[in-house]
Amino acid sequence: MANGTIEQLQDELRADENTLLGKWRAKAYNQEADKRWLQQFWAQYFQIEQGIYKQLLSDPETEVKGTVAELAEKYSISVETMVGFLDGINDSLKTPNPIETMEEGTEVSLGFDKEKLYKNMVDAKADWLYDLPEWNAIFTEEQKKALYLEQKKSGTIIKPKKIGRNDPCPCGSGKKYKQCCGR
Repeated sequence: MANGTIEQLQDELRADENTLLGKWRAKAYNQEADKRWLQQFWAQYFQIEQGIYKQLLSDPETEVKGTVAELAEKYSISVETMVGFLDGINDSLKTPNPIETMEEGTEVSLGFDKEKLYKNMVDAKADWLYDLPEWNAIFTEEQKKALYLEQKKSGTIIKPKKIGRNDPCPCGSGKKYKQCCGR
């Protein structure tokens, strides 16, 4: 999902309500929907999503391809739910799908970059996905930990150490900062 405010997302939803992705987003991110209904909707979706990822991760070298409708049938889900899955995985694919314009007959691929997928799951705080046991056959514990930390650090801003007035000048002159570049 692209970064933005709720208002921007709602504007996008109104603009593309006639596309498959627009219909999915209008339903999934409906701010006027009953909160309990939305919680149930997402809980059910996350279970379906987890099941698909278990299958994909059990054979990560095989690129799953087909039309949106064929993949929905393959995973025994609705086309709408498949569109939601495609929206979620798109940033982790080797070649992104045309999700903004896809229709039921659009050919799509689920060929994912393993490291990118793992990091995106960490970024989304989707522990039900990045903690799947299927990852153990793909990455060692050390690799998973390194990818986890790399993703967490990528969002951390590190401020450079402030130069004190009496510190040596960073230009290498040997003078104190206050008597050199700090004037």
